[in-house]
Amino acid sequence: MQLDKIDLNLLRYLDSLLREQNVTHAANQLGITQPAMSNGLRRLRDLFHDPLLVRTSDGMMPTALAIQLQPRVQSILQSVDEVLHLGQSFEAESSSRVFRIMASDYAEATLIPPLMKKLQDEAPNVILDVMNPSDVSFHDVEKGKVDLVINRFDTLPQSFHQKSVWVDHFSCLVPADSDIAKNFSLETYLESPHVWVSKTGFGVGVGIQPEEVQKLGWVDGSLADLGFKRNIRLFTRNYNVAMRATEQLGLIATLPSLATRLMKNNPNVVVIPPPFDIPPVELKMLWSPLLQHDPGHIWLRSTIAGCAKTIAENNNL
Repeated sequence: MQLDKIDLNLLRYLDSLLREQNVTHAANQLGITQPAMSNGLRRLRDLFHDPLLVRTSDGMMPTALAIQLQPRVQSILQSVDEVLHLGQSFEAESSSRVFRIMASDYAEATLIPPLMKKLQDEAPNVILDVMNPSDVSFHDVEKGKVDLVINRFDTLPQSFHQKSVWVDHFSCLVPADSDIAKNFSLETYLESPHVWVSKTGFGVGVGIQPEEVQKLGWVDGSLADLGFKRNIRLFTRNYNVAMRATEQLGLIATLPSLATRLMKNNPNVVVIPPPFDIPPVELKMLWSPLLQHDPGHIWLRSTIAGCAKTIAENNNL
């Protein structure tokens, strides 16, 4: 195999084909025509003397050789991308780039407003497109269609880059005029009705089964270790709904402390430490290795990290 006979674009085609396992989808991802992608696949098959993708009843499937090639091709393309970005810079003050961020509403409510204020001062024309977890799939992030994912995660794909945003502890939001606010203990906590809220990871969620305590998260897992269970009356994936449920319905909300502090000026609720130990929760940002060396992306990650550090310091996290 002679290097002077290889078109580097063929490796981009191969990478996209192996990600999508569909000629039309791969062509759309790269912005070329379907016939051009089909011709690229033919040339790749000639180059490697292997069909690479084989049509089956489950669609196009990679051959054994293609499976071996995929991580190596990705590594080559990432190295080329790094070389091409050497010496380039990102001019934040004049850029009008749109950055797409998937964020839980906890992250959106606590991080995005101060971040946007910082951008208004330093990069007034930069645009943020903030999406919720159900808008984004694993593959969207992997392909770099989404710049960053900011959320809590039970498990993390090993291929993604990640950075801790901050570590938050839990607090309880309690109706200000309730008896429990005057006599807050584990006993009164367990006797009271609660609202559950969580949305980790990304992608469309599934319905909750109240009896599956081990799947309900940090709060209920900690209670289960003590042999107790909350009286949950409302399940939601929206922190604002959970906080309003305390104010309007009298339900106790046990939330990351930064979320409860959004209600600090509301006279109808009070914030109280939980009556049992709950492990702290870590907010992380994830991104595709395809974006690791992009100057604009590096600037965005650095800006978010700086903003998050200020928020953490101001709130004693």
